[in-house]
Order: sequence, then structure tokens, then C-alpha cells
Amino acid sequence: MNLLLAEVAQATQRLADAGVPSPRTDAEELAAFVHGVKRGELHTVKDADFDARYWEVVARREAREPLQHITGRAYFRYLELQVGPGVFVPRPETESVVGWAIDAVRAMDVVEPCIVDLCTGSGAIALALAQEVPRSRVYAVELSEDALQWTRKNMEGSRVELRQGNALTAFPDLDGQVDLVVSNPPYIPLTEWEYVAPEARDYDPELALFSGEDGLELIRGLERTAHRLLRPGGVVVVEHADTQGGQVPWIFAEDRGWTDAADHPDLNNRPRFATARKALP
Repeated sequence: MNLLLAEVAQATQRLADAGVPSPRTDAEELAAFVHGVKRGELHTVKDADFDARYWEVVARREAREPLQHITGRAYFRYLELQVGPGVFVPRPETESVVGWAIDAVRAMDVVEPCIVDLCTGSGAIALALAQEVPRSRVYAVELSEDALQWTRKNMEGSRVELRQGNALTAFPDLDGQVDLVVSNPPYIPLTEWEYVAPEARDYDPELALFSGEDGLELIRGLERTAHRLLRPGGVVVVEHADTQGGQVPWIFAEDRGWTDAADHPDLNNRPRFATARKALP
């Protein structure tokens, strides 16, 4: 074992003791970041090239600063995104949401599907859909100027049309024309603040986390936005907390113009997102 791998083993233990959920992965990611190699290449770093700055970044992660804030990057499906203070760090759970959305769009058999991402944050969802549904027309909206500094970096050179604004009133020019509306909105109840992981509570923007007493305040508003934007037969996909399974589909009720409302699990088999179809006339 070379020196770096021995240090990674020690760092793993320190991160585990600090309550970091994935100590080994994070210790290796930080080592790769500091030494400019891939995780699978750590064994190639010579002992003489060990960089003591590794322990500086380990200490930051030990204090529960998000790994992605330290490295400045987040991985999402086939994307590498720039992230940092002011923008919500995309989570692996949301990859399931995007996967379902891609399948739904492809099943529509529309030549150039129109897709809208509400509360885009880093741009992860919109960019993934634009990349994996090549002929789609993708639009995204974000309210926070702090978040938009990162969104614009990530979307530079992409074909996603980005706008700043309120998701509840966004894209009036697309009313009735959209095939798919997708959103990972804030959905944590204000009453749950103290139970939120430090990485989210202390570093993610509150605007991206909390939404009223039950966490569903914004989703109720997005239901009306989605209904306004979608064509008849169009589909909405909304992420929610795993504790809200069963609640969100009821928001997309038949008497409000929806059909086929359902919940879906993430990779851990927890209820993670709801979908519904705009009813035909």
C-alpha cells in the first residue's frame, strides 16, 4: 500500500466518526481531487508526491461541508456540474426522476418534444434531458440570483433556454404547448429543520429546501403551473420527500384536470416522485 492509500484509510475512519454518510467514497474523492487523478488511480500516486493539503480538505468534510462544495463539482447521470454556495447540490435520487421523464418523453413519439424544468437550480435536470433527448426543446427557470450564477456556468454552450423568474408564473408564452413539465422543488416541512442533514441545512439555500408547514406548499402551486403549461395528454413529474409518498398524487386530482396520478420509488425503493397526465378535453 502506498502512502496515499494509507492516508485515505485514516481519513475514512475520521469521516465515519464524524457521521459522514459515505466516508470511504468521500475520502477517495478528496484524495483524487487534491492529487489531480481519478479515484481508480490513487495507487499510482508516488509517496513523494503526497500532498499534505489532503488533510485540509478532509477536515472541511469532517466538519460536514459538502463534498461538492470542496471539489466544486457534482456528478449527475452523464454530467459534471459546477456547484458551490448559493445553489442546491443535485442528489442521486433525482436521477431516477430524470430517468422516468426520459422514458415518458420517448414514449410520446413526439418529433421535437417541448420540456420545461421548474426550479432548475444547478440545471441538472434540464441539461440531462437536453443531452439524453437530443431533439427536445428544453426550457428552465430559476428564481435565485445566487443559484443562477452556477446555472449559467453549467448551461453555457447548451441549447437549454434559461430564464430568471418565479416558477408559478413562468413561461406564459408556452401555455398549452408543453409535452413534459418536471421539477425538483423545495419540499421539506419547516417543522423538520432540525432533522435535516448538516450538509443540506447549513449549506444548501433555504429557498431550495423548505416549503411551508407540510412541505407541499410550492408543489400545490406547481400543480396549477403544470396544468397551464401542458398540452392535453402532457405529463408532469415532481420530486418529493420519501415521507410524502401518497400525499402528492392527491394534489393532481381528477377534479383539477388530471388523470393517472401515481407515485414512484427511487433506487432505494422509497417513494420519491409523483407523476400525472393532463386530462384530454
